[in-house]
Amino acid sequence: MLYKVKTLKGYKLNSLNGEIGRVKEFYFDDHHWTVRYLVAETGNWLTGRQVLISPYALVAVNKEEQYIDINLTKKQIEDSPSLDSDKPVSRQFEERYYGYYGWPSYWAGPYMWGYNPYIMRNRETRREATQDEKSWDSHLRSTYDVSGHNIQAEDGEIGHVDDFIIDDETWAIRYLIIDTRNWWPGKNVLISPQWIDRVSWSESKVFVNLTRAIIKQSPEYSEESLLTRGYETELHRHYNRQGYWVDEPIAKKHSR
Repeated sequence: MLYKVKTLKGYKLNSLNGEIGRVKEFYFDDHHWTVRYLVAETGNWLTGRQVLISPYALVAVNKEEQYIDINLTKKQIEDSPSLDSDKPVSRQFEERYYGYYGWPSYWAGPYMWGYNPYIMRNRETRREATQDEKSWDSHLRSTYDVSGHNIQAEDGEIGHVDDFIIDDETWAIRYLIIDTRNWWPGKNVLISPQWIDRVSWSESKVFVNLTRAIIKQSPEYSEESLLTRGYETELHRHYNRQGYWVDEPIAKKHSR
């Protein structure tokens, strides 16, 4: 199912033995544009450190009651490698973190989740990377920090990043919600990360290989819009792009 980050923010986080806090934001990589960590706001519990939860531990999102189930105990989270609140997520930390939980590293291998295209929670079915296989260098970005970045089309600026839409099966960012109010009033549009040409993090700018005219004519997205497969098909057809669901079989079949 697809969720906006702003919708998930504030959802309760339920561990195996009680609530640990609420959703604060997410870290994603700028290679696959996939969520790598949920950042928990824990109040007075574990003060002074960032509490990061990998999608490997995110079991289910309950939209009706606004909570996310986590397949970890409070003790496991408390004893996990500590990351100071004011420090970025380094590869050294990630190696300790993934080693602690025994999860396969997502940065080893060609797929979204390393050598598996999905989050393989079953150790018996997932493929583990070997030492001689190459890894790629991930750069993690915060959804909070990237919100507000300007969008640069081929022929000029069109707006800014207002939100992100996440797929809770793969935890891929499927779309950026673009606020275009400074260009044409009252219209938001969706841009897939697959259509991004490059990102200048120093300029806080996202470049897309699309013209302003074709973006302006794209199907409008609003708070009332339902992200149905029909809407997504219309969106991809407008841009003459193949849908992500064509190349990706149903994730549930492989990830549980």
